[in-house]
Parts: sequence; C-alpha cells; structure tokens
Amino acid sequence: MIPNSQGNLTIRNARIFDGESPALIEGSIIVRDGRITAVESTDEGSGAGIVLDAGGRVVIPGLIDAHFHAYALSLTSAINETGPLSYSALAGARRLEAALGRGFTSVRDVAGGDVGLATAIEEGLYPGPRYFFTGPALSQTGGHGDIRAANDGSCFHGGHMCEVVDGVEDLLLAVRHRFRTGATAIKLMTSGGVISPVDPIRVPQYSAAEIRVVTEEASRRGSYATAHAYSPEAITHSVLNGVRCIEHGNLLDAETARLMAEHDVYLVPTLVTYDAMGRRGAEIGLTEVGAAKNQEVLAAGKNAVTLARDAGVRIGFGSDLMGELEDEQLAGLRLQCEVLGVHDALRSATSTNAALLRREDLGRIAKGACADLVILDGNPFEEPSVLWDESRSRTVIKAGCIVSPNGLPDGRATMDEAICGAHA
Repeated sequence: MIPNSQGNLTIRNARIFDGESPALIEGSIIVRDGRITAVESTDEGSGAGIVLDAGGRVVIPGLIDAHFHAYALSLTSAINETGPLSYSALAGARRLEAALGRGFTSVRDVAGGDVGLATAIEEGLYPGPRYFFTGPALSQTGGHGDIRAANDGSCFHGGHMCEVVDGVEDLLLAVRHRFRTGATAIKLMTSGGVISPVDPIRVPQYSAAEIRVVTEEASRRGSYATAHAYSPEAITHSVLNGVRCIEHGNLLDAETARLMAEHDVYLVPTLVTYDAMGRRGAEIGLTEVGAAKNQEVLAAGKNAVTLARDAGVRIGFGSDLMGELEDEQLAGLRLQCEVLGVHDALRSATSTNAALLRREDLGRIAKGACADLVILDGNPFEEPSVLWDESRSRTVIKAGCIVSPNGLPDGRATMDEAICGAHA
C-alpha cells in the first residue's frame, strides 16, 4: 500500500461506473479519510492527498467475491481440514493478498476464516480485502462437509473449513458459537457436492427442523444463513426453511427460480470453479468421482444463471476456487459476462454482492461510500476483456489508499513517484 496517503485521494478525468447505472459519469471522484465525499461531473475537484489523472479510463467500484475460501489450499479435503492451522492462515493470507491485487477489495469466505484473519487485515498486518467470514460451514454426517470415504473408519468432527454437526440443539450451539467469534453469516451444506466422497449431488441434506433452527437463530442476530445447494429439491428445501442465499445452484429449474424470487433469495453462482476444474482438474488431483460430478454441474451452470435472471432473482458473483486454481478468479467475470452481459455481470460483482453483505457503503461509487475502487486499462463496455485480462494494468484502491500501484493511470511507475503529489 502506498504510504502516507491517509485515505485522501482525487481521481480526475475519469469515466465512472457507479455500480448500478450503465451510463458512465465523466468527471472526478473526491476521497477523504477513506470515503467518497463527492462524485463531480467536472474535473475541478482538488484537496489533500494524491491526485491521479485517469486519462479517460473507466473507474469501477472495488469488486466483491461472495464465495471465497482462504483456507482452500488444495482440492484434497483432508489437507484443507486437518493440516496445521498456522500454515493455512499464512497461506490464506497470501491468497487474500492476491485477490486484492486483482481488484477484489471485499470477499465473503463461506467455509472457514476466523476473527484472527479479519483482525490482521484491519490492523494492517498484511494487505487484504475487507474480509467477511462464516467460520467452518455446517454439514450433516455424510454430507458435503464430511471428508470421509465410505471405507474410512476414522472419526472426523470437523476442521478448518467444515464442521460436522447433527441435530437441532447442537446446531443451535454451533451457530451461537460462530456469532460469538465474529462470523458475519452462517453457511449450511444442504446438498451434495463435487469433491465430497459419499453424497449424491441432488439429495437434500439436513432436516427441515435443522435448517430452520439455523436460519431463525441467524435472523435473531440480524444476520442470515446461506446454503450450498445444487438441485431443485435441495434449493426448495433450503428456501422454504429460511435461507437467504443459495451458493452454486447449477441444477436450478424455472419453477425453483421463481420460488427463489418470491422469497427474495439471492443466487451466488460459481461458474469459474467448474470451468477451471474441467480444464485443469486432472493436473491438480481431482478424483474420478469428483470429475464425473463436476461434468454434471458444469454443463448446467450457465443455464441456471439464465433461469435465475429471467425469474428476477438477484444474482451475485462468486469464484469458489481451491488450490492452484485461485489464479482463475478474474476468469469468473468472463463467464458471467457471457451469460449476463457486461453491465449485469459488473452489478453482480459490485452493488448486488454489497446488498447481499448488507453493506450499502460497498460496491458503489457515490457520496458516503467506502473508497474501494479499480481503475481499469480501458472501457469494459467496449472491451470486456479489460475486466479479466491480467496482462492489462489496473490500479486497485482500498479505503482511498492505492494498494496495487502497477500501471498507475498517469504513467508513474514507482511507488516513490506515485506519492510525490501527496501532502498533509
């Protein structure tokens, strides 16, 4: 992060996507103490801090990945769950820093993470996006979060990313523990998954009473529960018992999409993880069982997003990348643009995800919003690839401070040069 900027910044000569409207605003963004104080249609803005000339480039809100896994170091669940937590945390910090460098200024970790990671980012111990976490996802015995194969006689109660919890009373205690330790939402596994060994993808998991106790307790805390669910049966089971968001949803049908819309339930698709596993799964250890499951959901994923859009479901954006596949994060924007178009895909990864997080001060470029911004090397509405082409420069700004100075739009190449214009 560029030092001494104190969250004060002026970006001039910009074309601004505000997170909602397809019409770009031409002008300046004024930032003081990490928040946007004005978006002006002229270039007269000035004041303390760094002044950047965007040179007519497009500035977008900082991107939000609503399905991220800091601790997903491998496609092998046992490694993710049972390795030293200190190693997972250090490696997770690297994953978070890399996400920030790509322009993701906020992430929602929906299976893992803890208050230590969040506090370290807030205190500046290492660079990272704003970090929203659920703690370990909740799974029934034999569910998506249970890493044991059928012939595995070992005892597994949970690890860094998932915890096996059965029964209403134990689930209630688990939810309360998560909120006590800083979780911002609760994650439930309510259908089978791709990498888990013994659970068919379509079969709903958890009873209605078990899901309901989680969603009701989360609601009492002013929060919500989100559910890993693929099939219409599992999605319906989850929605009717109070979940606020569906993760993945690849096998969604039109009737179930309408049900989601009626209950104002979000969909966070994760198209890139199936695409990446389809291309690179063999080289990184995806099992034959996992590859077969992946093929089933890969073919249906884009259709599910189309059905959700047509039904009026609010569609977010997530990546869900594990292990070495983390470098595919921006490719998720390409896949979502292919289905929704650039404008709706950008809204998904900015203002819609911010609404899901219940943070109206994120995902927008407007007075009072957090100054989380990305200056792109071009106009994504004319050249969409600037969103995902990592060979193109981008300047990432979090809370008004430049965190990725490569390709500063005024042509300055070094950090020292970039702060020459800063003053108290």
